[in-house]
Amino acid sequence: MSPVSDRKNISVPAEETEKQKEYSQLVREIIGQRYAEPPKAFVHTYGCQGNVADGERLEGMLEEMGYRLVNELDGADLVLYNTCAIREHAEDRVFGNVGAFKQQKTVNRDMRILLCGCMMQQEWVVEKIKKSYPFVDIVFGTHVMHRLPEFLYTSLSRGKKVREFPEHDGVIVEELPIHRDSDFKAWVPIMYGCNNFCTYCIVPYVRGRERSREPKAIIAEVKQLVAQGYKEITLLGQNVNSYGKNPDYGMNFAALLRELNAIEGDFIIRFMTSHPKDCTYELLDTMAACKKVAKHLHLPFQSGSNRVLGEMNRRYTREKYLDLLHYAYSVMPELSVTSDVIVGFPGETYEEFLETVSLVEEAKFTSMYTFIFSPRNGTKAAQMPDPVSREEKGKWFKELLDAQEKIAAVRTASMVGKTYRVLCESVSKGGLIEGRTQGNIIIEFPAETSVIGSFRDVKVTESLTWILRGELQ
Repeated sequence: MSPVSDRKNISVPAEETEKQKEYSQLVREIIGQRYAEPPKAFVHTYGCQGNVADGERLEGMLEEMGYRLVNELDGADLVLYNTCAIREHAEDRVFGNVGAFKQQKTVNRDMRILLCGCMMQQEWVVEKIKKSYPFVDIVFGTHVMHRLPEFLYTSLSRGKKVREFPEHDGVIVEELPIHRDSDFKAWVPIMYGCNNFCTYCIVPYVRGRERSREPKAIIAEVKQLVAQGYKEITLLGQNVNSYGKNPDYGMNFAALLRELNAIEGDFIIRFMTSHPKDCTYELLDTMAACKKVAKHLHLPFQSGSNRVLGEMNRRYTREKYLDLLHYAYSVMPELSVTSDVIVGFPGETYEEFLETVSLVEEAKFTSMYTFIFSPRNGTKAAQMPDPVSREEKGKWFKELLDAQEKIAAVRTASMVGKTYRVLCESVSKGGLIEGRTQGNIIIEFPAETSVIGSFRDVKVTESLTWILRGELQ
């Protein structure tokens, strides 16, 4: 596959989106004839925030076709699983859940089962579904999500199975209906796909090559969200730092942040995920200068060993990563940094693992997403010799978690007595309100539920390892 450079090649033509609107109306007519009341649709999304954003668009299309979204699987007339291919565990859960539908399909022939997303871009997965789960009605990959109305029309009108997972670089589709899961937090994809081909990662194969949305489309979407009262806008991309390269819009990610920061309104901007090889001083200076950009940076480092980073094809060094961090802290002393790390990459030695531990101790991360290496079919790393046992990797994993836990405890303890402006998000299991600081740290505090969806000042009164307790000011 070649890098995307021509915006005409990635934008779905207006005629195609109009055609899907026509299919949507046809589906609405069919279900209006078959059901006395709107049929129920259950959508479950696995995986990353990008998948969640896709799920909101899938839900939007289903609503437009006349379905009623429900949170319970029981009694659903349509079930859609939006899948993830990053971890083996997520794939196993999908297969287990789909297998349970065989009996239900026997009882309710009109029930529709749909599988889409990253898993469905893998040939071996599609073959397994054909052989083991033939009762699944519709299977489609990431590049044709916008054609859901067409697929449903084919299934409902002709009773035909649909299998659609084209191999191409991917597309950009604007103006899809969106069912947002929150009234005050919004996901805004700014780009899709990845050109990095890290040896352990399946994303470029299932999401296609990097392709950025038009700046004017992103700015218009954010302006509309702010006008609707949204308080937190999270910009999404497999590598947001590469925004604007494919195609070349003459605007990089830092420039986009400055444009969004200039929008009038009381809101904060978050983004993920950043790749260290494309993280620049310009971006860090922009974060420091823009008041609406949260002082939180998610910057995956994956390994502290230069040799292992080379085997991962990460294209930066330990020294480059730490240099970025030191500069970031110098221009934003209050910055909160989170990261991803893989334990037990094929061929990694214990001594190299200790280099990861030492990087963690120097970096002082707020928190980390830590994973034991999981081989992905179709990636280079899956073919590499991997002599260290899972049991041994588990010991390393615990050692790393213990090191990070001590760092996190010191950080949260240093926040006691200080006051932070937080976005009130939900009610905790203990009945307290959960808010989140700019640094993405949870604070729990007693308050009325009416504060949810608003900014409040909260003074920290107690620190736990990963979260804080406080009181409204």
